[in-house]
Amino acid sequence: MISTALTDLWYGFGVALEPHNLLWCFVGVLVGNMVGVLPGMGPLATISILLPLTFGMKPVAAILMLGGVMYGAQYGGAICSILLNLPCHPPHAVTCLDGFPMTKQGRGGVALGLTVFASFVGASWGITEMIFLSPLLVRAALQFGPAEVCSLMLLGLLAGSTLARGSPLKGVAMTVVGLFLGSVGTDLETGSERYTFGMTELDDGIELIALALGLFGLAEFMSSVNQVAPINTRYTNVTFKDMRPTKQDLKQAFFPMWRGTIIGSLCALIPGTGPTIASFVAYATEKKISKHPERFGTGLIEGVVCPEAATHSSVQGDFIPTMSLGIPGDAVMALLLGALMIQGIVPGPQLISQHPDIFWGLVASFWIGNIMLVLLNVPLIGIWVKMLAIPYKYLYPSAMFFVCIGVYAANNDFFQVGEVVVIGMLGYVLLRLGFHPAPILLGFVLGPRFEENFRRAMLISRGDITVFVQRPISAVFVAMCAILIGSQIYFRLKGGKTPDLEPADESKPVEIPAQLAPHHAPATPAE
Repeated sequence: MISTALTDLWYGFGVALEPHNLLWCFVGVLVGNMVGVLPGMGPLATISILLPLTFGMKPVAAILMLGGVMYGAQYGGAICSILLNLPCHPPHAVTCLDGFPMTKQGRGGVALGLTVFASFVGASWGITEMIFLSPLLVRAALQFGPAEVCSLMLLGLLAGSTLARGSPLKGVAMTVVGLFLGSVGTDLETGSERYTFGMTELDDGIELIALALGLFGLAEFMSSVNQVAPINTRYTNVTFKDMRPTKQDLKQAFFPMWRGTIIGSLCALIPGTGPTIASFVAYATEKKISKHPERFGTGLIEGVVCPEAATHSSVQGDFIPTMSLGIPGDAVMALLLGALMIQGIVPGPQLISQHPDIFWGLVASFWIGNIMLVLLNVPLIGIWVKMLAIPYKYLYPSAMFFVCIGVYAANNDFFQVGEVVVIGMLGYVLLRLGFHPAPILLGFVLGPRFEENFRRAMLISRGDITVFVQRPISAVFVAMCAILIGSQIYFRLKGGKTPDLEPADESKPVEIPAQLAPHHAPATPAE
């Protein structure tokens, strides 16, 4: 198995190193690194805006670029957390706790250098996991029937909605909305129209591009346009010499870095979790096992490298269930699956065998892209920091321009522009009411496949609903769903709150809770 995986990886490097694929990989990581610095412009909004561009691209180049945007954004977010005490994106919120105190002590360069090193180690571990675990998952998944696939998707939908930030009921409600939107259009089984309200433009359903740009483009920009964040750049003059850690720094960072890497990789295998949960859990674990927990928050190296390694390990590991099983763990992965579907590629266990160039080319591009990011971060830190001085009143109108152009250029259809406006207004209202729209995308992407496999299971079992518990693998997934629901009910009846660790939208800046940072809460844009 190892020799086969290495042979396939070698083939992947041949695909990823083709000039046009290499160029698009570089574009993806460069754009991702840039948006990682800008508050409110996360991978969700950026990938949504870039989706129309992929229409004219080859599938391999498109997925390499979008994947580069996703993991490239994590590198840029660490820069602001450490140098500016500004957590532009949720996974880097805990990095502020010890990263900015190190900067005030004159060791911000060391913190950045160790972060780049820890990030590369975490990402490398996640990529290695993907190389060896994905084929094993595919072998198991090929034994799945419609009942098993349906139960697995149900688990992914429940985990993605109940483990997100805020009320689990709100998350489930948003997932149901996504399932409803996914059912709009012509039923492929019967040919009848569903929820089109007489509009022929909806016969083919709601376009993924319109939904993504409305929820994560228009709605997010409307909610963030009045945000003003004071930026203090007094600590941002960092040179390459400042970033070189000492032997003592490396020794102090070694074990925390690997602990964070392992925690992030384990979190990535659980549907519904993500890099933010991984970083919080890693920081809490490191503080728990430390001999001097009271020193956390004063500028400890362990408090920086552990969550950053967990973040990058989790980001790369998230691709394992997404690419091998077709089950996205969060909204960003759902958007990447949607990008594959736009190219006419059905994600799932058959992806590796039917499209090895996409799978192994993507895996190889992870190595190449992470090396690019290590080289890009050092000379471009000053430029990224200066970009924060761009006023929102100039940034968001330009982004809105690309949203409108992109959605119209997709099919030359003004009706889709209207879809974006309606969905964007709905998304803005939901955000104001505390309903995070990311589970909508999860339900929208998985809904049609969930319905298809449910119908097949019912036909095979002649309408016997107990087929989902009669088959052992399906029964395990159903039991996990019941445990997940039961745990949420238990927390509510007990009077406590479920862990509020990860916002459903990775593109929105978050503020570190006061109890986590009593002495140096980061300055984030006022909501």
